[in-house]
Amino acid sequence: LIGAIDGTHILVWVRTSEQLRFHNRKATLSQNVLAVVGFDMRFHYVFADWEGSATDSRVLYSALDTEISPF
Repeated sequence: LIGAIDGTHILVWVRTSEQLRFHNRKATLSQNVLAVVGFDMRFHYVFADWEGSATDSRVLYSALDTEISPF
């Protein structure tokens, strides 16, 4: 069972040439991260593969299309 699934933005530092992609809607540089936490309060899945300008739905669909390997 899944307890919660949510996305968050983690602040990042990137090269000037890459900054445009990492600008989020609040005009800061970030990476969009999706996390799944179980009722046991442990992370069961973390997907950190998208720049801050990506929408949450884009990150979710990308995670669903990616083969999941447990850690």
